[in-house]
Amino acid sequence: MRFDILTLFPAMLEGPLQASILGKAVGKGVITVNLHNLRDWAEGRHQVTDDTPYGGGDGMVMKVDPVALALADLKKQSPRSRVLLMSPQGKPFRQADAERYGRESGLVFVCGRYEGYDERIRSLVDEEVSLGDFVLTGGELAAAVVLDATARLVPGVLGAPGSALTDSFSDGLLEYPQYTRPAEFNGVCVPEILLSGNHQAIAKWRRCEQLRRTLERRPELLEEAPLTDDDRRFLEELRSLSAKQAT
Repeated sequence: MRFDILTLFPAMLEGPLQASILGKAVGKGVITVNLHNLRDWAEGRHQVTDDTPYGGGDGMVMKVDPVALALADLKKQSPRSRVLLMSPQGKPFRQADAERYGRESGLVFVCGRYEGYDERIRSLVDEEVSLGDFVLTGGELAAAVVLDATARLVPGVLGAPGSALTDSFSDGLLEYPQYTRPAEFNGVCVPEILLSGNHQAIAKWRRCEQLRRTLERRPELLEEAPLTDDDRRFLEELRSLSAKQAT
C-alpha cells in the first residue's frame, strides 16, 4: 500500500515513519511512504504557500494553487489513491475508518498549517479527517496517527496478523485485560482461568471482560457494537449488580 504525505515540514515525520513496525514494513516493501514538501509546488523565489485572508482577520491561510498542483502530480503517480484533508472540521477518525482505508490502494494526506485552508482546497479532496475536538499546530501528527492505524491492518505489516483482530474497537468493544509473566506481582495474581489451558473457558472469560470493561469505561460503544443474546444477558446482570451496590 502506498502513502503520500503533503506537508511543509517533512522532517517532523521522518523519525516516526522509520522506526518500529512501520519502518520494518517499509524496509520489507509491504508499504511505501513518501514525504512531499508542499513548497516544491509553490511559485516564486520564496516558494510562498500562504497568504492573508480576504476580508481581513488574524493569521495566514494556506493557498489553493500549490495544493492543487501537488495533488495533480500525485494523482498521476497513484491515480486510485484516496485524498484525505487533515482538519479539525473533518469527521472524527475511528477504527472502522482505518479498516476502510486499509482496503484502498493508497492514501494521500494533506497537512495544513497557519490559520486554515483556502476553502477551495476542500473541493480537491475525497474527505476531511479529524482526530477529535481539539486543534493542533498542523496536520502532520494527525496524518501520522491515521497512517499508523491504517498501515498496521495491511497484510504483512504486523508480525502476528491475528493480533489486530483483538485490538480495542476491532469488534466495537474495548480489549479484554492482558497478563504476562510473572504470575504474581506485589500480591496481584494472574486470573486462574488464564492458566487453566481451557481455551473455550478463556475465550468466554475474555468476552465477558470486554463487555465489563466497555460498560465501565465507554458505555456508549455498546449502542452500536454487534452483541449476541448472551452478551446482552451478561450486560443486564452487570447493570443489575451495579444498581444493587449503589443502593
